[in-house]
Amino acid sequence: MAADLHTRYMAAHRTWADHAADCGTCTTTQPNCPDGAPLWERLVRLQDAYLTHLRNKKGTS
Repeated sequence: MAADLHTRYMAAHRTWADHAADCGTCTTTQPNCPDGAPLWERLVRLQDAYLTHLRNKKGTS
């Protein structure tokens, strides 16, 4: 599960970074176009899930 979550998180990051680099309105930290918003939301959801997993794994919240 953790490896799969990490893989999905990293893929979402690459997808977002590629979009942000090519998009004229999005920045690396903020979506500013209709195509970028869902990519950003996916990245944020997966990042939160992965960080939660790491905290739970270490026993800290």
